[in-house]
Amino acid sequence: MTSTRPSRQGDTFSSRHVGAITGDRGRMLGTLGADSLTRLIELAAPADILDPVDAASLPAATDEAGVRRELTALAARNHPGRPLIGRGYHGTVTPAVIRRNVLENPSWYTAYTPYQPEISQGRLEALINFQQMVEDLTALDVANSSLLDEATAAAEAMLLARRASRAKSRRFLIGDAVLDQVRAVLAGRAEALDIELVEADLTDPRSWGPQVEQGCFGVLADYPDGHGRIWHPGDLFEAVHAAKGICVAECDILALALLTPPGEMGADVAVGSTQRFGVPLGFGGPHAGYMAVRKGLERQLPGRLVGASRDADGIPAYRLALQTREQHIRRDRATSNICTAQVLLAVMAGMYAVWHGPRGIRRIATRVHAQTVRLAEGLRAAGFPIGVEPFFDTLRIRVPGGARNLWEAARTAGFTLDLIDDDTLGISLDETVTDEEVADLVGLCGSAHDPAPAVTGADAGWEWPTALIRTSDYLTHPVFNSFGSETAMMRYLKRLADRDFGLDRGMIPLGSCTMKLNAAIEMEPISWPAFADLHPYAPASDAEGSLAMIADLETWLAQLTGYDTVSLQPNAGSQGEYAGLLAIRGYHHSRGEDGRRVCLVPSSAHGTNAASAALAGMRVVVVASDEAGNIDLADLAAKIATHSDELAAIMITYPSTHGVYETQVRRVCRMVHDAGGQVYIDGANLNALVGVARPGEIGGDVSHLNLHKTFAIPHGGGGPGVGPLAAKAHLAPFMPGSPVGTRVDHPLAGGGTVEHSGHPVAAATFGSAGVLPISWAYIRLMGLDGLREATGQAVLNANYVARRLGSRIPVLYTGANGLVAHECILDLRPLTHDTGITVDDVAKRLIDYGFHAPTMSFPVSGTLMVEPTESEDLSELDRFCEAMLAIVDEAGKVAAGDWPADDNPLVNAPHPAARLLDDEWHHPYSRREAAYPGMVASATRDAEAGLHVNPVTRIQAKYWPPVGRIDNAYGDRHLVCSCPPPEAFEEH
Repeated sequence: MTSTRPSRQGDTFSSRHVGAITGDRGRMLGTLGADSLTRLIELAAPADILDPVDAASLPAATDEAGVRRELTALAARNHPGRPLIGRGYHGTVTPAVIRRNVLENPSWYTAYTPYQPEISQGRLEALINFQQMVEDLTALDVANSSLLDEATAAAEAMLLARRASRAKSRRFLIGDAVLDQVRAVLAGRAEALDIELVEADLTDPRSWGPQVEQGCFGVLADYPDGHGRIWHPGDLFEAVHAAKGICVAECDILALALLTPPGEMGADVAVGSTQRFGVPLGFGGPHAGYMAVRKGLERQLPGRLVGASRDADGIPAYRLALQTREQHIRRDRATSNICTAQVLLAVMAGMYAVWHGPRGIRRIATRVHAQTVRLAEGLRAAGFPIGVEPFFDTLRIRVPGGARNLWEAARTAGFTLDLIDDDTLGISLDETVTDEEVADLVGLCGSAHDPAPAVTGADAGWEWPTALIRTSDYLTHPVFNSFGSETAMMRYLKRLADRDFGLDRGMIPLGSCTMKLNAAIEMEPISWPAFADLHPYAPASDAEGSLAMIADLETWLAQLTGYDTVSLQPNAGSQGEYAGLLAIRGYHHSRGEDGRRVCLVPSSAHGTNAASAALAGMRVVVVASDEAGNIDLADLAAKIATHSDELAAIMITYPSTHGVYETQVRRVCRMVHDAGGQVYIDGANLNALVGVARPGEIGGDVSHLNLHKTFAIPHGGGGPGVGPLAAKAHLAPFMPGSPVGTRVDHPLAGGGTVEHSGHPVAAATFGSAGVLPISWAYIRLMGLDGLREATGQAVLNANYVARRLGSRIPVLYTGANGLVAHECILDLRPLTHDTGITVDDVAKRLIDYGFHAPTMSFPVSGTLMVEPTESEDLSELDRFCEAMLAIVDEAGKVAAGDWPADDNPLVNAPHPAARLLDDEWHHPYSRREAAYPGMVASATRDAEAGLHVNPVTRIQAKYWPPVGRIDNAYGDRHLVCSCPPPEAFEEH
């Protein structure tokens, strides 16, 4: 059957964002008995939750040219200047080859977390490069594949120390010069978990000695410290080890190119930021934090760890190691609620090291230090009391009573320094600072002295003690010494990208993950210098454009969700959950109800919910689900009765993790409120609500929102993410505050502003502000009508898939009128029972069909959770359905005995090209059936069913998996989390 493909109507952005064209949508709705998207929502969702947003609350949609003009105007209001503030954030040069081929390349930024390693080999190799870089520079044995930022890494290290320490103490020692944002995040974590933070001058044994003698389970030593001083923590580490504590070094990654690394001074753990390795400032993020540990602590690492293993053919391959540590498995017993990473930024930082190599990294570090020495000599000549303490890139200048005047003079000259107090200025140099600028800075301080640019630290009298000078090699692996030309680097990045599967190749139908279009127009601004080069601690007058954009976004998100205030600080959904629970905890504390520490968590909830509750100092009580997948109201009532005086909150996901709009959600909220608890609604599934229902009006007190799911920020291979917190006004004072102590006002629904004063959860006030232009542009382009259409189409696409597959693959849970929300759970357990083909076999076979697998075995083991999103068109949905039906047919051949149970295309999937090109082929199916499955059968079936399928889909470009099925058990038994030597790959 052939027909003319109907054209799109109108030329709005939403008509390009939403995949279905007019005629296709009508056909899809017809299969479900609805005549419009509005009617479909009415059939699928309970009437008492539908609460359309006021059309006047959001600006009307604009087109791409309009949004570019508006963003250009906002960018023009920013003035990045030359920020020499430091405080953990530094200017850097992103190599153009990395910016163009990674940051701005959809092959990298549209990929999902590498849970399917066979189609993630490029990204996994890039991450193991990152891990190797961190291991080398810290001289520690194992590094994870990044954390959310430096402050988060420090907080996670504190918790690791508590788990690993043999000390009985609840005290944790930190330096009195630690960065303000790190101290603030540590304080919030410590308070929630009854940890006592103790500050001391870690450079002085007279200060830290008595504290260690009193007992501590660990120490965090900053190296260099927050004042810029370099010191040797060896004696401190030895004393803490004697007290059975764990030693954590917080290190500047660039300084470690010259300084003795922490692993050679006795540190058990090293943490920090890799931002200055080519990742733009971005007004505070996103940036990849790092953590490395000594041997023996690898199973205590939070987050993700990439390791080497082998595939079914014995070929070396990469995958996520120690996967049982994933938080959705361990729940409230998890070591952390961090189940994400900053993959895209870690890839950039790792590739920065690949591009520059060890000589280049050393050259950059040496030049930064030499420029700082030159500045110090000039200031000394001008009469400033620059001491003789060793430093790397940061100076503190005493200007009694005159610091502000000198700061203003520097501002006039285009520099922004660190105004510490009325008597003290800080200056931090970086790789972008020129000789001329150093001379200008010296001149500003009233000196005509212009020291020679070639001066070195030793020649100037700033010699470091021998014990602080690094003598060990680093970045010796060939990957850091093989790509000296741009041609070679470009080809390496292309080669890795080709080994991955992203949205630029095909649909990624992952349930609960919302892999939707990240439009190019939305992505463009994140590379603009006006947004990318803005320091997070720049004066507000320098950031007027970004602050206006942030205020818009906070206002729009509050209006779309029915809450009163929004914080954009959490830079992952897990942080948003944690911040929301801290706000609830703070609220109860303000009312004298500290005993409210029980958090009810439905059995179907996201695994991070339980982990977040535990980290917030709450006790998790699980609420059962009924046979329909809804919260069991009888069990909920019983749990509330049992814990009525202790009830702090319930965490629910709406629509539920089972993929349906639960009909009794308002009743659940009332039951908890009547018992004095608060309602946290997880925003993971907000893509089924925007524009048609608002969690704040359903009964929620607080929600996190996941901009990387519903509001178009790309997943980036597993990060960046943004998990804003939206709350009712009574929780506003307990929302995360500014980590640097400055007062920040946030828009309040109905007018006015409010200050958030709770403990910060991230290093920067606005978290990953560098990617916020994406969501701002998405909302401006879509407008309220477009957002409603996206929600309706997401629900339509999920129900279309469920209806088309339901006769052959049961849909586990449905709601009203047999409909699902924006995702559906396909129950493969009957197929497994009848044929022996498992959910893993189906997931791997989908790779041969050119698809990323849906979410496997979550929230129900042996199932696939499918979320098509609104961005996929009908032909792609049909292609997926054809693949699933063909796989069912293949499983039937196994059950019928046509193919052996241990040798068939499903258990052998996926099929890499190397296997198919082997001289010998001894399988009972053909090479064509292995590599190009189901094409003839699906075409015949569609013709018989009278289905219209675009012929273009029949010529779908073949994705060749680079490896076969990976042996995870082998990798965990032979844990290797560093770059394998080249000879490991030679024989293959």
